[in-house]
Amino acid sequence: MALLERVATLLRANLNDLVDKAEDPEKLMKQLVLDMENQLMQVKTQVAIALADQHVLDKKRKEHEAAAEEWKRKAELAVKKDADDLARAALERVLSSEQMAKGFAEQLEDQKTEAETLKSTLRKLEQKLAETRSRCEMLIAQHRRAKVVGRAHQAQQKADAKDHAASLQKMRTRIVSAEAENVAHGELAGGDSLEDRFAALEREEHIDALLKDLKAQHPA
Repeated sequence: MALLERVATLLRANLNDLVDKAEDPEKLMKQLVLDMENQLMQVKTQVAIALADQHVLDKKRKEHEAAAEEWKRKAELAVKKDADDLARAALERVLSSEQMAKGFAEQLEDQKTEAETLKSTLRKLEQKLAETRSRCEMLIAQHRRAKVVGRAHQAQQKADAKDHAASLQKMRTRIVSAEAENVAHGELAGGDSLEDRFAALEREEHIDALLKDLKAQHPA
């Protein structure tokens, strides 16, 4: 039965594998639940039809069994009245009714087996649907949380990069300022006194220290 094959495919579905391969996991999970709900409704309908057919077959079996008993009674009556022809005709009806009853009984057993198979499938699909709904709700929540965390991580990276650039610019400004100050002092002094020479050395040492710190913070 095509319906049972489709249901079996859904029951075998590995949710994690499907999600991993999906471009839009959330959309896929919602569609999967919808498909299972549709299949569940179809299986319920098939179960109802199977049980109705089972009831009809059982009714037919009982009717023919009752008919066989009635023709037996009539055959006995005919025998009592020495009406052998009527008795034989009644016995023919007995055999015919018993055959029909047997045929319906066999169909009834087959129908019971089919109905039980459908009911078993229905129970499994209901259980699978409940598990899938819960699993999908959890995976959707995880997927949404992962997107939020990803966006937050990207924002943090941008902020860190901005802070890094600001720190680098600040250090460069300090170096340029120190160099300008050194030049200005040199121009104002207008000479190379001992004090000026030591002041120049100290400024150069200061600049070297700033440059060393900058290189330590931002290695090549």
